[in-house]
Amino acid sequence: MRYLRLFFVMLLLWAVCEAQGQNNIIKGFIYNAEDGAPIAHCPVHLLGTSFGSVTEHNGSFVIGKIPDGEYTLAVSFFGFDSIRENVTLQKNQVITKKYFLAPSKISLDAVNVSAEQQRVITTTNTSVVSVTPKEIKKMPSIGGMPDFAQYLQVLPGVVSTGDQGGQLYIRGGTPIQNMVLLDGMLVYNPFHSIGLFSVFDTDIMSSADVYTGGFGAEFGGRISSIMDIKTRDGNRKRFSGKVDVNTFGAKVLLEGPIVKLKDDRKVSLSYVISAKGSYLEQTSKALYPYADKNGLPYNYLDFYAKLSLATNNGTKLNVFGFDFNDAVHYKDIATYKWNSWGAGTNFLIVPGNVPTTIEGTIAYSKYKTILDDYAFTPRESSINGFTANLNFNYYLGKSLFTIGAELLGYTTNYSLYNSAGFKNVFVDNTTDIGIFFKYKYNYRDKLLLEPSFRLQYYASMNAASPEPRLAIKYNITKKIRLKLAGGLYSQNFVAATSDRDVVNLFYGFLSSPDDMSPEFDGKEMRNNLQKAQHVVLGLELDVIKHTSINIEGYFKNFSQLTTLNRYKVYEDVVAYSHIPDIQKKDYIFEKGFAYGADLTAKFEYKGFYAWFVYSLAWVKRYDGVVHYSPHFDRRHNVNLMLSYAFGKNRTWQIDVRWNYGSGFPFTQTQGYYGHYNPSYIGDDYIHANEDMGFFLADLNAARLPDYHRLDINFKKKFHIGERHVIELNVGATNLYNYHNIFYVNRVTNGVIYQLPILYSFGLNWSF
Repeated sequence: MRYLRLFFVMLLLWAVCEAQGQNNIIKGFIYNAEDGAPIAHCPVHLLGTSFGSVTEHNGSFVIGKIPDGEYTLAVSFFGFDSIRENVTLQKNQVITKKYFLAPSKISLDAVNVSAEQQRVITTTNTSVVSVTPKEIKKMPSIGGMPDFAQYLQVLPGVVSTGDQGGQLYIRGGTPIQNMVLLDGMLVYNPFHSIGLFSVFDTDIMSSADVYTGGFGAEFGGRISSIMDIKTRDGNRKRFSGKVDVNTFGAKVLLEGPIVKLKDDRKVSLSYVISAKGSYLEQTSKALYPYADKNGLPYNYLDFYAKLSLATNNGTKLNVFGFDFNDAVHYKDIATYKWNSWGAGTNFLIVPGNVPTTIEGTIAYSKYKTILDDYAFTPRESSINGFTANLNFNYYLGKSLFTIGAELLGYTTNYSLYNSAGFKNVFVDNTTDIGIFFKYKYNYRDKLLLEPSFRLQYYASMNAASPEPRLAIKYNITKKIRLKLAGGLYSQNFVAATSDRDVVNLFYGFLSSPDDMSPEFDGKEMRNNLQKAQHVVLGLELDVIKHTSINIEGYFKNFSQLTTLNRYKVYEDVVAYSHIPDIQKKDYIFEKGFAYGADLTAKFEYKGFYAWFVYSLAWVKRYDGVVHYSPHFDRRHNVNLMLSYAFGKNRTWQIDVRWNYGSGFPFTQTQGYYGHYNPSYIGDDYIHANEDMGFFLADLNAARLPDYHRLDINFKKKFHIGERHVIELNVGATNLYNYHNIFYVNRVTNGVIYQLPILYSFGLNWSF
């Protein structure tokens, strides 16, 4: 700790010295002139020089270390009219600018390429995919509404359990090892039981960065992946919205200014409200009786609201909240439901004459879930807590230094019944503290270095985890780029799953389990944290016109994992002190690894868009007794997506997606037996009915059949005046009606298949 403090002091002194040596600074924000929304990834540069920047997600930019002189500032972005302005700088001057880009009536593909090329050579971009609503809308919009969950399934390294269940596994990590952030607030389950839909409304998303591994020190508390979703502000100029009605569900989006954005006003205040839900259980009885005579049993209802206050100099304050609900009822098999809600605030402060921004978030959220599969007693779990963080960003020319701190406090509650009918409840309170720094160094747009370091402290375990991380990109040419990322990661969340489920519906949340053996595989364990190490190596190629290719190989070493003990047969009491820990502890350690390679190719020209992903992966685990493949170990995964917009003003669009995945591992049922537990003394055990028990075969030694599905969608837009757009859409999921297995109840042998062919049609009106 002494050396760490010394290092931080030296780093801060160096940053101060850098600041003293700087010359002139130009900083500001880029907004959309129509609604006042910030424009991210917009290039801003001084013509004829190497000085430039790309806007952040909030539209901000900073260009520093500019010598005295006269310059022409250029702002260009695809789909908008360019801006040119002459500026004069002298004597360490700081200029703050605010530009509003007007949408262009002529699309210039060359400008689009230029903006994208600027971004890829100035960011390391290793093991991360940046998703925008525009790209999501090129997916077949099953049910008529494009959704983030559908797009996630075509990303490299992402494995989905299918149309139902809504669980995603990213490069060998489980859902509990994936962190999902919504405007900086933790969301513990972002996907509905019908896996086609997430809790996020695509129309209010600003951006989504999906880190499949090797992420920087600004993120902590997870060992596999990060999904960082940011919503846009409400329209600052006028009242607008969208109404969407289709065969799966409906949505209403309303937004507008409370205090309009005007040049002579110091502040603006806007709002955005979104509500969407599914009535598939009702419509399916009439439209899809062949799928299930009782109807497809899915219901969800999502609300999100946000209030945004912005000042002239770019300082912002957002207040937001959400309430997400999901329920599914498989008759005579299982009932599963959950609720998630939260509220919070985030802010951006732009000080006057320094190249610095300050960001922070304070939020609280809660999640509760329950599964009742009738053959057994219900399982319940909940987690609730707060998060607070504060980050300082200091711009040093094209480089950036960030330092931050984070505080999380939460409570987990997990309850289940054992074979004797007794209820076990596990409750834990914990606090996590993290501090980090990150330095993004840009050497002439040729070499990009991003060293970072995080110190994570888990109060409930009294354990600290130092986590160095590094990302590198070397631009061999502007069209050929090498990249590398890696680091150390930790978390204390675990998920309780059941081996009796062929497909897992339920995840119980646990933290800081302490009923564990102090040893694993003959070695003493220092703490009960989850730990992993990542290495990702990649190559980016833009050598073919209109085509970008990304190849990445990765290795994740899950050196320390915690899981429920499937071998427990004795209670952990003094009478059984002679019994080995593995037969009496509630939890055990595991270790394992995941490795593989992903190939991504994207072609985009005029109205045609093609996306191809092939993933080859291996995931292995060892629990001290057996080596096995977890149930999400998919060897081959292929996604092909095509989108074509045509006709006058490209108002017609056709989208197609085909997915293939090799079979998942599962544990076979080896046999059945009858057993009876007396409920009281004198119970009539002679005439009472027995319960059905079962024997399991080797753990995950078999494989389910391969999965594949074809989806298609057609859209037609009608522009009515300047502000009104009506879109008609029709589509189908699982076009050739392939039977993919979803769930099997071990006791009743009841089988539920993934979705059959489901056609859909809908209408939406934007105004």
